[in-house]
Amino acid sequence: QVQLVESGGGSVQPGGSLTLSCATSGFTFKTSSMAWFRQAPGKEREGVAAIDNDGPISATYAESVKGRFTIYKDNDKDTLHLQMNNLKPEDAGVYYCGAEPVRRRGISSMILTGLFRLDYWGKGTLVTVSS
Repeated sequence: QVQLVESGGGSVQPGGSLTLSCATSGFTFKTSSMAWFRQAPGKEREGVAAIDNDGPISATYAESVKGRFTIYKDNDKDTLHLQMNNLKPEDAGVYYCGAEPVRRRGISSMILTGLFRLDYWGKGTLVTVSS
């Protein structure tokens, strides 16, 4: 069955960096669409970044993280990553990895905005940003 396991969360100071990972199994990762969402305490889950099977050119980002975060897939290791630079306190929260295993094209922006709902999620990894 589909399994997603996030790792890499932690506590950093503002301006710091973290790279999150999502190890996957149970589906063909290379042709999947993947995404990172986050949820801060008291807030709804929001899309951070999504990517289709077309690679980096298909990556879509929330306005709040553009230029600071990079989503990318390691197809050799079936692992999704989120590189986060210049972290801000408002970036704190639990980060979740989500997957659409069926091969589709052009849905990364729809995933990010919630128009395309993902059925598979990991349990999350906590990111804390504070001085």
